[in-house]
Amino acid sequence: MKKKNKKKKRPRRLFQSIISIFILGVLIAAGFGAFYLVYPDVSKLKKQNPGKTSFMEYREDECRAKGKKIKTQQKWVPLGSMSPYLMKAVLIAEDDKFWKHHGFDKEALQKAFEKNLESGKFKLGGSTISQQLTKNLYLTPAKNPVRKLKEAIITWRLERTLTKRRILELYLNVVEWGEGIFGAEAAARRHFGKSAASLSAEEAAKLAAALPNPRRYRVDGTSRYVERRAKVIYSIMARRGIVVPEYEEVVASPPDEITEVPTPVTNERGNLQPVKETPESDQPQDPK
Repeated sequence: MKKKNKKKKRPRRLFQSIISIFILGVLIAAGFGAFYLVYPDVSKLKKQNPGKTSFMEYREDECRAKGKKIKTQQKWVPLGSMSPYLMKAVLIAEDDKFWKHHGFDKEALQKAFEKNLESGKFKLGGSTISQQLTKNLYLTPAKNPVRKLKEAIITWRLERTLTKRRILELYLNVVEWGEGIFGAEAAARRHFGKSAASLSAEEAAKLAAALPNPRRYRVDGTSRYVERRAKVIYSIMARRGIVVPEYEEVVASPPDEITEVPTPVTNERGNLQPVKETPESDQPQDPK
């Protein structure tokens, strides 16, 4: 009798195992399906420029709630049509390890986490350009663990899908540079009356200096913070050989200590990589 019972139990266990594996497979498939429904398809950004970003819409909603009108200014330009000084200045100011990391700067995140523990507030910080691009394209400025998890997942996908040059090109075209001003071209024309391609090293340093909070720190020369930070960014560019300063500029150069500007690395590829033109046929197309 016992042998018969054992024989009956074996098919039942096998059937239960098959059902369990099937259910697990369905759950995993559903999980992946939900993931791709909830999270954006970043592969489109390889050849297509984004339209209005999530952050632009957030700013417009913010103004409407206050009864104000806002006209969003943005003009898309390829990376090769921007001043090399601007690219270098922004990388120095915002993400000095951009060419080396895979979307996250562990050292900067650790420092930001320690500051959060000291203050007792969830602010994080230490964002790379890849993370900032994610926030601009897809998220709102809300600060909570769920949003940070979304940011991390999308950033990881951006880094795996797009080239570094494309990530930088996207960032420089969508980042906020004043009220209603988005992207390098609109910022250059608004603040200096010229194209992004024509920006000098000093002008590029000023634009980069305002990036932590471009609506608070003005580029037009009325902000001491921007003036001081721009001088430090410019001095780093000079030491790296990006610009050749005049003798008077060297004598008057300020000390290098400044919040959020990393210590420069010499004799590294990093920001000294030559910028290659993207073939015209490979340039992404603006959405119609």
